[in-house]
Amino acid sequence: MEGSFKGILYPARLPAFHRLPAPTSVAHLVQWFWIPEWDIEPGRSSRQHVIAYPQCNLVVQPDALVFTGPTTRAAYRDLSGRGWAVGALLRPAAVPLFTDDPGGLRDGETVLAFEELHLAVVEAMEASDGGARVASDGGARVASDGGARVASDGGARRERAVEAFAGWLASVDVGSSEEALLANKLMDVCSSEAALVRVEDVAASLSVSSRTLQRVAKKYIGLSPAALIRRRRLQDAAERARVDASADLAAIAAELGYADHAHLTNDFQRYLGFTPSNYRKAFGEGS
Repeated sequence: MEGSFKGILYPARLPAFHRLPAPTSVAHLVQWFWIPEWDIEPGRSSRQHVIAYPQCNLVVQPDALVFTGPTTRAAYRDLSGRGWAVGALLRPAAVPLFTDDPGGLRDGETVLAFEELHLAVVEAMEASDGGARVASDGGARVASDGGARVASDGGARRERAVEAFAGWLASVDVGSSEEALLANKLMDVCSSEAALVRVEDVAASLSVSSRTLQRVAKKYIGLSPAALIRRRRLQDAAERARVDASADLAAIAAELGYADHAHLTNDFQRYLGFTPSNYRKAFGEGS
């Protein structure tokens, strides 16, 4: 979990970044928790490019609690100064706790006012590993790529933040219906089963109709089943192109179910803004 960079286009640019597993009590609501921490030298910034997972996120920041909707393409965020965030990559069954129209938040976000959750996570993240609250500029730092400096004592803080986050989610959970659990299964299948490249294939694997999948995806995810399949293939293709510089792009396209190299290139250009060849070149240059 900690070493996974799938969905992150340029891992070397990351500040300290952690993915922590969801406790069993909220495993039906959260895929995992993610925590970036950064302390970037004055006058510098760090641009983070991602092919986001096609799910909503609930994100605690020092000054706000934000619910982000599903994304349709690659995105980036510029980091500067010092900061942190604690995010929960939500499973579809959790979405009705926060919105009844995830599609209405596509490529957008809204600020929520759950003060108990916000306060609990902020207190955990701004405490030392011994549990005591520390000043926002305290703590040991080490140099990192891109001029970022990060606190070296964050393990226990992060664990406490996840415990606080998970405890709050468990307290507001009203139970998941069969339909909500089907939405979870839909997401699981679309994100992991490389052999399933058509919506009809996914429907058959779940023993439901394509129409049912479309309805469930709209209600709990905000993206179509076809978009979920596309996102997984793009993430897989980017990871393969990044990790194995010698792999033939046409072979990657065929392996992931694209009609040909041109089909892969068109999807990259349309949804990510660059071609697989240009991405591989940029990554190889360390940019």
